[in-house]
Order: sequence, then C-alpha cells, then structure tokens
Amino acid sequence: MRRTPAHPEPVFLLSGTPGSGKTSVAQALLQHFPLGLHLPVDDFREFVVSGRASVFDWTEETTRQFALARTAAAAMAGRYAEAGFAVALDDVVFPAEAQSLFGEPLSAFAVYKVLLLPKLDTVLSRNAERTNKRFETVALVETIRGLYKTFTEKEHDFSAAGWLVVDSSELSLEETVAHILNSAGYKV
Repeated sequence: MRRTPAHPEPVFLLSGTPGSGKTSVAQALLQHFPLGLHLPVDDFREFVVSGRASVFDWTEETTRQFALARTAAAAMAGRYAEAGFAVALDDVVFPAEAQSLFGEPLSAFAVYKVLLLPKLDTVLSRNAERTNKRFETVALVETIRGLYKTFTEKEHDFSAAGWLVVDSSELSLEETVAHILNSAGYKV
C-alpha cells in the first residue's frame, strides 16, 4: 500500500480477549504496508523488571502499570506514525478507556479501532494452542470467560463508538485482515 497525503499511514487499535487473535492480526495487517510497527501493550508491561503487578491478582498497582504501558504505547505509536509507519496497537481495552488513553496522543492520525470478537469456543481453542506466552495459557481460561462475557455485553458500546466488530470465528487470518483493511478504505 502506498502512502499519500490524502491517505496517511494508519494506526490500528485492536482489542479483544486473550486468544482472540490480536497479535496474529496485527502482524499480518502490517505486512500490507511498506513500514509497519506492532505495539502489544502487554510487552510494555513485560519491560518492568522489578515489581511488575500481576494480572491474576488485580490491584491498584496493576491498574497503574497498565495505564503507564498504554500511555507509553500511545506515545510510541504517535512517533512512528509521524515517521510514516503504519502502527497496530494491541490491547484488552474498552471504548471509553481507549478514548481517554489513546484519543489525544493519536488525534493527528487516522485511527481504526477494531474489536476482535470470535466465538468463545474459538477463543478458548486458540488460547490452548498459543506458544507466545511465558506461562501456561490455561491460566487465562477463567479470565477469557469473564472478559468474553463483558465484551459481548458491551458489543453495542463498541459499535456505537465507531469500532469495527469482527467475528473471525469462520474467517482465515487473511480474510480477517482483508475485512479490516477494506473497512478502513484500503483495497486488498
């Protein structure tokens, strides 16, 4: 894809439960651009060497560290987008939180917000097959179930806030990426 002044490189904000495909979609999506940067918010949290708050025992410190990670990711996304990179941020985030944390830092860019919402059995199956985590992914099963329930209950909030909601249960990775790009105005 070519960058033109009328169509600058995009920033994609991908949300969904763990195992919904955010990392795979981000990486495949960015292959369609000459320059692409994937920023998983979880990776920013992994940079904490001492005192990293656990996601399995949520505290105020966990909330603070996620806010710091998101703020850092948004700043980095802005710098790279300004330099001509297409950027994909991947996070487990809801519309209001995304707006408050990413809205202003990315206001100068075309931001395409995508909720990946495959069916629960698909997510659980994908989670069981993942090898990109430093822990046993079975530890995420109850978290996924709880988040999935919340995401499905709030699906209307995402749509109302301008998010593209994609059920990728029956779509290949390439079909999911094509759907996102086409919805963003990029012809694949």
